[in-house]
Amino acid sequence: MKTSKLSIRLLWYITPLVILPLLFLGGFTLTNVTNSTQKQADLIMSRFVEQQQQKAFNYIDSFHSTTKLLSRSPVLNDFLANDALLDGNYTRRLGALMDVFASYNEAYPDIISINLVSASGKSDAYHSNNLTIAPKNYPFFNQVIQSNLSQQQFMVQKPDGTTSLYFVQRIDSVGYYLKRPQQLGFIVVNVEPSILNTSILEAPYNNTLNLLLTKDGKILFSSNYNLRGQYISEYELNKVRDLADIGSLSTIELSSIDKIERMIFAVQMSGGYYYVSTIPKAVLHQSGKAISLITGLIVIISVISLPILIFVVVRNLLLNPIELLGAASHRVGDGDLAVSLPAHTDDEVGILFNDFNHMVNQIRHYQQQLEEYKHHLEDKVESRTQALESMNSQLELAITQAEQANQLKSRFLANMSHEIRTPLTAIMGFTEQLLHNDKIVNDKQHLSTILRNSKHLLELINNILDLSKIEAEKLAVEQASVNVVQLVHDIESIITPLAQEKRLELNIIFDLPIPQTIYTDVTRLKQILINVANNAVKFTEQGHVSICVHYHAKSNLIEFVITDTGIGMSEHQISRVFKPFEQADATTTRRFGGTGLGLCISKNLAQLLGGDIKLESEVGEGSEFSISAACHLKGKTPELELLVDHAQLTPEKDPLLSFATNSFDANILVAEDNPDNQLLIKLLLQTWGLEPDIANNGAQAVEMALVNDYQLIIMDMQMPVMGGLEATKMLRHAAYDGPIIALTANVMNHDIGTYIEAGCDKALGKPIDKDALENVLVSYLHLEKDNQNKWDDLLKSEKFQQISDNYLANLPSYLEQIKTFHHAQDWESLKAVAHSVKGSAGCFNFDAIYKSAGNLEENLKSNDKSQRDEIINSVIVAIQQAIESK
Repeated sequence: MKTSKLSIRLLWYITPLVILPLLFLGGFTLTNVTNSTQKQADLIMSRFVEQQQQKAFNYIDSFHSTTKLLSRSPVLNDFLANDALLDGNYTRRLGALMDVFASYNEAYPDIISINLVSASGKSDAYHSNNLTIAPKNYPFFNQVIQSNLSQQQFMVQKPDGTTSLYFVQRIDSVGYYLKRPQQLGFIVVNVEPSILNTSILEAPYNNTLNLLLTKDGKILFSSNYNLRGQYISEYELNKVRDLADIGSLSTIELSSIDKIERMIFAVQMSGGYYYVSTIPKAVLHQSGKAISLITGLIVIISVISLPILIFVVVRNLLLNPIELLGAASHRVGDGDLAVSLPAHTDDEVGILFNDFNHMVNQIRHYQQQLEEYKHHLEDKVESRTQALESMNSQLELAITQAEQANQLKSRFLANMSHEIRTPLTAIMGFTEQLLHNDKIVNDKQHLSTILRNSKHLLELINNILDLSKIEAEKLAVEQASVNVVQLVHDIESIITPLAQEKRLELNIIFDLPIPQTIYTDVTRLKQILINVANNAVKFTEQGHVSICVHYHAKSNLIEFVITDTGIGMSEHQISRVFKPFEQADATTTRRFGGTGLGLCISKNLAQLLGGDIKLESEVGEGSEFSISAACHLKGKTPELELLVDHAQLTPEKDPLLSFATNSFDANILVAEDNPDNQLLIKLLLQTWGLEPDIANNGAQAVEMALVNDYQLIIMDMQMPVMGGLEATKMLRHAAYDGPIIALTANVMNHDIGTYIEAGCDKALGKPIDKDALENVLVSYLHLEKDNQNKWDDLLKSEKFQQISDNYLANLPSYLEQIKTFHHAQDWESLKAVAHSVKGSAGCFNFDAIYKSAGNLEENLKSNDKSQRDEIINSVIVAIQQAIESK
C-alpha cells in the first residue's frame, strides 16, 4: 500500500511531542502509586465502616423512636389506668391495645413481637407475628430494672448463631401529688435485624471480613457465618478498642480467627458494641504491586505503539475515507444499491459519509415501496374492507342505542306529559269554575281539589329535580338531630287520611328499644318514608298497611319496615322497580298512575343516608319494603338514650313554639313581590294575631325597615328592583339588628349558606311550611320580647335614674348656651348645641326636647331664617318645662 507523504510528515512532527510527556507522567505515576494505594485503602475502609455505622445507628434509632412512640399511645395509657380491671372494660381495652400492637407490626415488618411487661416482669399484653407465646423472662431484664435509663437496647444471640435486637422503653406515670414518677412497666420490642444482617455482608474489597463484637469480645454478626458466637482474645479485643479510639487503618493479626495478618478499621457503636472491617494485608499489597506493574507496562507499550498509532490514525482519517468514497460512488453509478459506507466521526468526512448513505437508502427505500405496492395492494384492500365492515357494525350499534334512548325519552316525556297535565287540568278547571261561576256552593271541596292536585304537581317537579341532582352527584345531605317518635308521628299524620279514604288499616309498630334521637337528614328520610308508605296505600285495595321501626345496635342502623296486603310483584317486576321511569308494567301505569321516579329516588337517597332499601314481594300477597339509614350516634352528645317503654312513644309539641300558648304585640315586615304570596303570608300571620306590613321589593323593604321599628322581617330572596340578598346586606350595614328570615325556593345547602353569610338568621323554603314558619316566628319573637323586657328593666333601674338626674342638672347650662348663641347669631355653635341636645334627649326619653332640637338642627342646616326664632323659642320652652318638672 502506498504511503502518503502528508501522513509521514505529520508522524515526524507529532511523535516527539507526545512521547516525552508520556515518559515523564509514567515515571511520576509509578513512583507515587504505592503511597496512594495505602491512603486509598484507608479512605475506602474508613468511609465504608462509617457508612455501616451510620446505617446501623439510624436503624437502631428508628426503632428506639418507634418504641417510645408506642409507649405514649393513648390506648396503652388507657389500658394501664388503675381502674382497667374495676370498670369491666378490661377485655375491650386489651383488644384495642392488641390492635395497636398489630398495626405497629404491620408498619414495621422487622418487628417479631411486642410485649407489655409489668414492673415485676409479668407479661400483661403480648403480640407476635409468628403466634408464639410470651417468654417467661428475658436474660437482660435484671439489667433493665437496675438501670435508670428510660430507653435501652440489647443484642441477644440465639443458639443457632442468629442475633435478635431487643428495644426496651420504660413506662412511667406521674401522679398529681407525687414528687417522683411511678414505674408502670416496660415495652419490649423484639426486632429481626435485617439491616445489620445485610450491612455485615457488604464489603469494599474481596476477602473482606466484617465483624460486630460485644464489649466482651463475642462475635454477634460476621460475614463468615461460622464465626458467629465465638470470642476473640482479650489482647485482640484491647487492640480493637485502641483502633476504635484512634479511628485509622492499622495492621493486626487475629489469632482467634486465623493466622493471617490483616488491615483493620474499627469503630465503637452505641451500647458498647464494636464494628470491625478487615482485609488481608497481602491482598492489599498485591493490588498495589499489580497497579505498579500495569502502570509500567502501559508506559512501555505507549512509547512503542504511539508512532504506529499516529500513522494509522492519519491514514484512517484522510486517505482511507477518500478511497472508500470514490469506490462507493463508482459502484452506485453502476447500479449497485447495496453499497453502505461505514460509520465515521462527526467531522466533515463523517457528514459526507452520512449524506452518501442517506442518498443510497432513499433510493433503495423508494424501490422497496414500489415493490410493496405491487405485491400487497390486495392485502391493503382487504384490510380496508374489514375496517369499513367494523365501522359499519359500530354505526349500526350506535343507531340501535340511539333509537332505544329515543324510545326511552319518548316514553318518559309521554309519562311526564300525562302526569303533569292531569293535575294541571284539575287545577285550571276548578279555578275557572270558582272565578266565573257564582252559583258554586261547595267551593271548599273545589279548593281542596286544587290544593291536592297542586301538591301532586309539586311532588312531580321535586322528583324530577331530585333525580337530576342525584345523577349529577350534586345532591348533598346533612346531619341534624331527629326525634324518631316525632318523625313517625309526622308520617302517620300524612298517611292516615290516605288510608282512611281507601278504608285501610294503618298500623304503627315500635320494636323497642329504639333511640330517642338519631342524626340524619330529616327532610330526605321523611321523603323516602312518605314515598314508600304512599305507594303501599296506593297499591293496596283492602287489608292493612304497617310501619314497623327497628334499631340494629351492632350496625348502628335504624330500619323502617313497611308492609302491605296489596297487589304484590313478581321477580321480573322487582328487578325493574328501582330503575328510573319504570313501573311494574303498563297496566300498573294506566291503573295507578305515577312517573316511576319515586322508588329510584328513594333508593338513591337511602344509600346517601348510609343505608339502603330492600324489597320482598309476592304477586297477590303484598310487598315488604325495608328502609335503613345510619344513625350517626357515635361521638354525639348527649349520650345515647333508648326508649324502652310504650309510654314514651307519644310525641310532644313544644308549647313555647306555638302561637296557641303565646301572644305577641310585634311589628313584622314582609318583603314579597308576588301578590298571591303576599296575601297568603298575610292570612297566615293574621290567624296568629299579627298584622304585617308589606314591601313589594328589596329597596322598599330597606326604606321601611329604617323608618319603622320592626321586631322581625320576612325577606323573599328573588325580587325586582333590589333582591333580598342585597337588601339584607344593606340592612345589616345600616345597623338593623333584628331577625331576618329568608323565604326562598332555592334551599340547597350552598344557597342557605350564602343567605346566612349575608346576614339572614334563618332560611325557610317555598312552598311555605306552616308549622316551620310558626316555630321560627315564635322562637325569634320570644328573643325580641326578652330583649325588650331587659331594656325596660334597665330604664327602671336606680343607676339609669341617677344618670337621668345628672342630665336634668345640666339642662340649665344648655339653656344658657342656646340663648347666648341666639343673641350673638352664632349659628354654627348653635347648630352644634342643638345636635348634642337632640342626641342626649332621645336617650333619656325627653321627646319634646328631642323633637324641637331636631327641628332646630334641620333649620340651621337649610339656612331658612323665616321661622328660626319660633323654633328656638320652642326649644327653650321644652327645656324649661323639663327643668320645672323635676
